[in-house]
Amino acid sequence: MIQCLRATAAVAVLAVCVLTVSGCGAPTGLGDGGAAPPVAAQPTPQPLWPNWSDGARKRPGAGDPAGKQPPPAPLAKGPEVPKEGLVAVDPYEVLRADPRTKALGRREKIHRPGQPGIRPPVLRDLTGDGSPELIVSADLESGRTVMAVYTARAGKVVPVLYTVGKGLAVETVGTDLVVRSAADDGAEQAVRYRWDGARLASVSDIKTYKRDESAPAPEGGP
Repeated sequence: MIQCLRATAAVAVLAVCVLTVSGCGAPTGLGDGGAAPPVAAQPTPQPLWPNWSDGARKRPGAGDPAGKQPPPAPLAKGPEVPKEGLVAVDPYEVLRADPRTKALGRREKIHRPGQPGIRPPVLRDLTGDGSPELIVSADLESGRTVMAVYTARAGKVVPVLYTVGKGLAVETVGTDLVVRSAADDGAEQAVRYRWDGARLASVSDIKTYKRDESAPAPEGGP
Protein backbone atom coordinates (compact mmCIF):
# COMPACT_ATOMS: atom_id res chain seq x y z
CA MET A 1 0.00 0.00 0.00
CA ILE A 2 2.82 2.45 0.91
CA GLN A 3 4.56 1.68 -2.40
CA CYS A 4 1.34 2.42 -4.29
CA LEU A 5 0.95 5.77 -2.50
CA ARG A 6 4.56 6.69 -3.30
CA ALA A 7 4.06 5.79 -6.98
CA THR A 8 0.89 7.90 -7.17
CA ALA A 9 2.64 10.89 -5.58
CA ALA A 10 5.55 10.59 -7.99
CA VAL A 11 3.19 10.56 -10.96
CA ALA A 12 1.41 13.68 -9.63
CA VAL A 13 4.71 15.52 -9.14
CA LEU A 14 5.81 14.55 -12.65
CA ALA A 15 2.51 15.84 -14.12
CA VAL A 16 2.93 19.17 -12.35
CA CYS A 17 6.47 19.49 -13.72
CA VAL A 18 5.27 18.75 -17.25
CA LEU A 19 2.50 21.35 -16.98
CA THR A 20 4.94 23.93 -15.63
CA VAL A 21 7.45 23.34 -18.40
CA SER A 22 4.84 23.35 -21.16
CA GLY A 23 3.26 26.54 -19.84
CA CYS A 24 6.50 28.46 -19.51
CA GLY A 25 8.86 27.22 -22.15
CA ALA A 26 6.98 25.33 -24.86
CA PRO A 27 6.94 27.04 -28.29
CA THR A 28 3.14 26.83 -28.40
CA GLY A 29 2.63 28.52 -25.03
CA LEU A 30 1.73 32.17 -24.48
CA GLY A 31 4.78 34.37 -24.20
CA ASP A 32 6.05 37.88 -24.80
CA GLY A 33 5.83 38.42 -28.55
CA GLY A 34 7.44 41.85 -28.43
CA ALA A 35 5.88 45.21 -29.09
CA ALA A 36 2.54 45.19 -30.93
CA PRO A 37 2.59 46.68 -34.45
CA PRO A 38 1.24 50.23 -34.66
CA VAL A 39 -2.41 50.58 -35.63
CA ALA A 40 -2.89 52.63 -38.79
CA ALA A 41 -5.26 55.53 -38.31
CA GLN A 42 -8.34 55.35 -40.54
CA PRO A 43 -9.36 58.46 -42.51
CA THR A 44 -12.33 60.33 -41.11
CA PRO A 45 -14.97 62.24 -43.09
CA GLN A 46 -13.94 65.81 -43.93
CA PRO A 47 -16.91 67.96 -45.07
CA LEU A 48 -16.26 70.16 -48.09
CA TRP A 49 -19.00 72.60 -47.11
CA PRO A 50 -19.58 72.24 -43.35
CA ASN A 51 -22.51 74.68 -43.35
CA TRP A 52 -24.42 72.32 -45.63
CA SER A 53 -23.55 69.13 -43.74
CA ASP A 54 -25.58 69.43 -40.54
CA GLY A 55 -28.85 67.57 -40.82
CA ALA A 56 -28.35 66.99 -44.52
CA ARG A 57 -30.31 64.34 -46.35
CA LYS A 58 -29.01 62.31 -49.22
CA ARG A 59 -29.65 61.57 -52.83
CA PRO A 60 -27.08 62.36 -55.42
CA GLY A 61 -28.31 62.88 -58.90
CA ALA A 62 -27.38 60.87 -61.88
CA GLY A 63 -23.61 60.79 -62.07
CA ASP A 64 -21.58 59.23 -64.82
CA PRO A 65 -22.90 55.67 -65.26
CA ALA A 66 -20.68 52.82 -64.22
CA GLY A 67 -19.22 50.52 -66.80
CA LYS A 68 -16.64 50.58 -69.51
CA GLN A 69 -16.64 53.80 -71.48
CA PRO A 70 -14.06 56.12 -72.98
CA PRO A 71 -12.33 58.50 -70.58
CA PRO A 72 -13.90 61.97 -70.31
CA ALA A 73 -12.63 64.50 -72.82
CA PRO A 74 -11.12 67.86 -71.83
CA LEU A 75 -13.35 70.91 -72.04
CA ALA A 76 -13.01 72.16 -75.61
CA LYS A 77 -13.18 75.82 -74.55
CA GLY A 78 -11.73 75.39 -71.11
CA PRO A 79 -8.86 77.47 -69.75
CA GLU A 80 -5.30 76.25 -69.95
CA VAL A 81 -4.00 74.75 -66.70
CA PRO A 82 -0.61 76.23 -65.72
CA LYS A 83 2.11 74.29 -63.92
CA GLU A 84 0.61 75.40 -60.57
CA GLY A 85 -2.42 73.25 -61.35
CA LEU A 86 -6.13 73.92 -60.93
CA VAL A 87 -5.42 76.15 -57.95
CA ALA A 88 -4.40 78.83 -60.47
CA VAL A 89 -7.52 78.44 -62.66
CA ASP A 90 -10.64 80.63 -62.40
CA PRO A 91 -13.52 78.32 -61.33
CA TYR A 92 -16.07 80.55 -63.05
CA GLU A 93 -14.20 80.24 -66.31
CA VAL A 94 -14.32 76.47 -65.94
CA LEU A 95 -18.08 76.54 -65.27
CA ARG A 96 -18.72 78.65 -68.36
CA ALA A 97 -16.63 76.30 -70.50
CA ASP A 98 -18.58 73.20 -69.44
CA PRO A 99 -21.82 72.81 -71.45
CA ARG A 100 -23.56 71.24 -68.43
CA THR A 101 -22.73 74.12 -66.08
CA LYS A 102 -22.50 77.02 -68.51
CA ALA A 103 -25.69 78.63 -67.15
CA LEU A 104 -24.20 78.70 -63.64
CA GLY A 105 -21.10 80.63 -64.62
CA ARG A 106 -22.62 84.03 -63.86
CA ARG A 107 -24.21 83.27 -60.49
CA GLU A 108 -22.97 84.99 -57.36
CA LYS A 109 -20.95 83.22 -54.69
CA ILE A 110 -22.76 82.31 -51.45
CA HIS A 111 -21.39 81.40 -48.02
CA ARG A 112 -24.42 79.92 -46.28
CA PRO A 113 -27.34 77.65 -47.23
CA GLY A 114 -30.81 78.96 -47.92
CA GLN A 115 -30.12 81.06 -51.00
CA PRO A 116 -29.24 80.26 -54.62
CA GLY A 117 -25.72 80.75 -55.87
CA ILE A 118 -22.27 79.19 -56.16
CA ARG A 119 -20.80 77.63 -53.05
CA PRO A 120 -17.12 78.46 -52.39
CA PRO A 121 -15.06 76.29 -54.77
CA VAL A 122 -13.02 73.58 -53.04
CA LEU A 123 -9.69 72.01 -54.00
CA ARG A 124 -9.08 68.43 -52.83
CA ASP A 125 -6.83 65.64 -54.07
CA LEU A 126 -9.25 62.93 -55.20
CA THR A 127 -6.91 61.00 -57.50
CA GLY A 128 -4.05 60.44 -55.03
CA ASP A 129 -1.44 62.06 -57.27
CA GLY A 130 -0.81 64.97 -54.91
CA SER A 131 -2.48 67.59 -57.12
CA PRO A 132 -5.95 68.78 -56.06
CA GLU A 133 -9.09 68.51 -58.15
CA LEU A 134 -11.53 71.43 -58.47
CA ILE A 135 -14.98 70.87 -56.92
CA VAL A 136 -17.69 73.40 -57.74
CA SER A 137 -21.30 73.34 -56.54
CA ALA A 138 -24.33 75.56 -57.11
CA ASP A 139 -27.59 75.73 -55.14
CA LEU A 140 -30.61 76.34 -57.35
CA GLU A 141 -33.95 78.07 -56.70
CA SER A 142 -35.66 74.67 -57.02
CA GLY A 143 -33.89 73.43 -53.87
CA ARG A 144 -31.66 71.11 -55.85
CA THR A 145 -27.88 71.37 -56.06
CA VAL A 146 -25.50 70.81 -58.97
CA MET A 147 -21.97 69.61 -58.30
CA ALA A 148 -19.14 69.15 -60.81
CA VAL A 149 -15.59 67.90 -60.30
CA TYR A 150 -12.68 68.66 -62.60
CA THR A 151 -9.15 67.34 -62.87
CA ALA A 152 -6.18 68.48 -64.97
CA ARG A 153 -4.63 66.38 -67.72
CA ALA A 154 -1.86 67.55 -70.02
CA GLY A 155 -2.64 71.18 -69.26
CA LYS A 156 -6.38 70.77 -69.95
CA VAL A 157 -9.42 70.84 -67.66
CA VAL A 158 -11.24 67.49 -67.64
CA PRO A 159 -14.69 66.95 -66.07
CA VAL A 160 -14.70 63.72 -64.02
CA LEU A 161 -18.02 63.90 -62.15
CA TYR A 162 -21.37 65.66 -62.52
CA THR A 163 -24.26 65.07 -60.13
CA VAL A 164 -27.48 66.74 -59.01
CA GLY A 165 -29.32 66.26 -55.71
CA LYS A 166 -31.51 67.85 -53.07
CA GLY A 167 -29.97 69.11 -49.83
CA LEU A 168 -26.55 68.08 -51.05
CA ALA A 169 -23.85 67.56 -48.39
CA VAL A 170 -20.41 66.42 -49.51
CA GLU A 171 -17.36 65.14 -47.65
CA THR A 172 -14.09 63.39 -48.37
CA VAL A 173 -12.90 60.17 -46.74
CA GLY A 174 -9.27 59.85 -47.70
CA THR A 175 -9.37 60.42 -51.45
CA ASP A 176 -12.97 59.17 -51.75
CA LEU A 177 -15.83 61.61 -52.25
CA VAL A 178 -19.08 60.92 -50.35
CA VAL A 179 -22.21 62.68 -51.62
CA ARG A 180 -25.28 62.77 -49.38
CA SER A 181 -28.73 64.08 -50.27
CA ALA A 182 -32.47 63.50 -49.87
CA ALA A 183 -34.11 61.00 -52.20
CA ASP A 184 -37.45 61.81 -53.77
CA ASP A 185 -39.03 58.83 -51.97
CA GLY A 186 -38.09 60.23 -48.55
CA ALA A 187 -35.07 58.01 -48.05
CA GLU A 188 -31.59 59.19 -47.14
CA GLN A 189 -28.97 58.21 -49.69
CA ALA A 190 -25.19 58.27 -49.71
CA VAL A 191 -23.06 57.55 -52.76
CA ARG A 192 -19.33 57.06 -52.44
CA TYR A 193 -17.13 57.91 -55.44
CA ARG A 194 -13.55 56.74 -56.01
CA TRP A 195 -11.00 57.53 -58.70
CA ASP A 196 -10.76 54.65 -61.18
CA GLY A 197 -7.96 56.07 -63.31
CA ALA A 198 -10.24 58.03 -65.63
CA ARG A 199 -13.14 59.42 -63.59
CA LEU A 200 -14.79 59.35 -60.18
CA ALA A 201 -16.83 56.15 -60.25
CA SER A 202 -19.48 55.07 -57.76
CA VAL A 203 -18.28 52.30 -55.43
CA SER A 204 -21.26 52.24 -53.04
CA ASP A 205 -24.83 53.53 -53.05
CA ILE A 206 -26.72 53.21 -49.76
CA LYS A 207 -30.32 54.22 -49.08
CA THR A 208 -31.64 54.51 -45.53
CA TYR A 209 -35.33 54.72 -44.69
CA LYS A 210 -36.28 56.24 -41.35
CA ARG A 211 -38.90 54.55 -39.24
CA ASP A 212 -42.17 56.45 -38.92
CA GLU A 213 -42.35 57.16 -35.18
CA SER A 214 -46.05 58.07 -35.47
CA ALA A 215 -46.94 54.63 -36.80
CA PRO A 216 -48.19 52.08 -34.23
CA ALA A 217 -45.67 49.49 -33.11
CA PRO A 218 -46.19 45.96 -34.46
CA GLU A 219 -48.19 43.63 -32.24
CA GLY A 220 -45.98 42.10 -29.58
CA GLY A 221 -43.28 44.70 -30.16
CA PRO A 222 -42.08 47.53 -27.90
